[in-house]
Amino acid sequence: MEAFNVDTGEAVYRSSDPVKNFKLRIRLSKVTSASGLAKHVRDEELARGAGGDGIMEMQSLAARAPGGVTGMKSDDEEEVVTVSLQEKLFSQHEYDLYINDASCLSPLDRQYHLEILKLEKAGGRKNKRIFTYTDSDRFTNIQEQTGGYGVGESSFLSERMAMVRKRRQDRRYMEGLIPKSQIITWEPTDDFKRHNHVISTPVQTMYIMADLGPHGRLGQEENEVVLCTVKVVGNGVITIKPDFSGCKGPYRIEVDAERREVWKYTLDHASNPIRPNEREREQRMYRDLYTRHTEYLTSLVGSEFEMPPPGILRLVVNGEIVSAKDFEYDNLSVRMFVEMPTNWSSNPNEQLFWVTHTCATKSKNKNNVAHFSFPFSFEAFFKKEDESDVSLPHWPTLYMEVVSVDFWHRYRTEGYSYLLIPSMPGYSEVVCQAWRPVQPGLTSELRRFFIGGFNELEDPTYVAIPSTFQGDKLSRYGFKTETTGSITVKLHCIQQSRAFQDTNNSKQRMWSVLDQLGGYSQQSAIHNVLEAFQRARQRMQASRDTLPANLITNLQAMTTADSTT
Repeated sequence: MEAFNVDTGEAVYRSSDPVKNFKLRIRLSKVTSASGLAKHVRDEELARGAGGDGIMEMQSLAARAPGGVTGMKSDDEEEVVTVSLQEKLFSQHEYDLYINDASCLSPLDRQYHLEILKLEKAGGRKNKRIFTYTDSDRFTNIQEQTGGYGVGESSFLSERMAMVRKRRQDRRYMEGLIPKSQIITWEPTDDFKRHNHVISTPVQTMYIMADLGPHGRLGQEENEVVLCTVKVVGNGVITIKPDFSGCKGPYRIEVDAERREVWKYTLDHASNPIRPNEREREQRMYRDLYTRHTEYLTSLVGSEFEMPPPGILRLVVNGEIVSAKDFEYDNLSVRMFVEMPTNWSSNPNEQLFWVTHTCATKSKNKNNVAHFSFPFSFEAFFKKEDESDVSLPHWPTLYMEVVSVDFWHRYRTEGYSYLLIPSMPGYSEVVCQAWRPVQPGLTSELRRFFIGGFNELEDPTYVAIPSTFQGDKLSRYGFKTETTGSITVKLHCIQQSRAFQDTNNSKQRMWSVLDQLGGYSQQSAIHNVLEAFQRARQRMQASRDTLPANLITNLQAMTTADSTT
């Protein structure tokens, strides 16, 4: 028994070639009950070792069976057709319908009438059972609205998706016939708005059909079945249902007619392969196209690309104050500035202080959020004065202050926060928590509520480590604060240095700290390791200082004795 392919799911392919070159070969043949019976009898006779009498009995039995002589098929029981995309092959029903001029009502029908007259002069149809429905036929539109061929009940999703893209029935107009359409809808209905708010993607659909009617009675619509559905999207995606047969075997169709018949068919990819000279010409064309595109991009950048001087790291920051949420009062604004640490500098005309617009808060997920979307940008340059110094530099810091204003134009400080510019280039989004100083007692809160007084910091850099701080320890004991809200900031950081280019050109040069770290792309991890090492060293030094002098002498003597041994 021949194994049939039961996997009728769709397959999706992507092609960069024009879809007009796509071809599909369909082979349809009838599997009769007589052929199966004759094959069974032949196997039994061969197993028994029968002679000529058994063979004659088998042939007479097959001749009496419905379907004729075994191994012999009529012309309409086996057919092989190769079709291109949107190639129209008329069925017997369409041939009998459109050959009569009185049955043609639309421009598409009249065009089909002319094509059938040309076929009649050329000797009639070449195909017998296999035919096609193209993207312009009414059958295609009906299948999209009903949810597919042979589907009894359409789902909720198929009904809604059927209204996304409406097809025009008469796309193939005759020359000189221009349809009248209403370009502007002055009074659109709710149903019109609901069905036309989606931008449709151009899709071409083609159905490959078969007329499985009895011999001599072709042309009845109830005997038409779908063999294959081909959909092509404008971006080169081809969807085929079912997939190509390949080595999986033919597909099986069972027809419930007067005699229960079984048909089988295969689908093969029959597109002409590209010739070697055409492939080479196409590759050469793509190479020329890519070369011209590269030259175009180079012309946009220019040959004199701005580079920082040797030994200098250039940092470009493009940031955005996205939002602020969970603050006490409404009508918020953010004041911010950038502090340049040691060895960092900026252009004299560079703006390092910004104030956002005042934004009202909006309730979102039980949080009061003020959406600013305020952009800012600045450039900074790093250069070490002492090349022998191997300590890691401090990166610029962005200090922020959130201020609210009421109806009487009274200002209140809602919170302070800061953000250390990331040492890693690229995109980052940071949520900065804010706080504000408070005084003990009820007087300060009453002043804040009634007359708008507020406590503010004399030095805004006190939020992090003050720039004027000199010492090893910073104590904030007794300084009372209150947690307020948070600020969301987006940053796009770009680092530029000649060290990046020089590192790729030479691998045997002793680099400075800037070159070794490669623009400090790994500074955060190294900085954490060195800080942990310094803390451990300080703890060991402190523990050693607290030990008695005689104990240290004994430990040193024991260490010396062990080393001598």
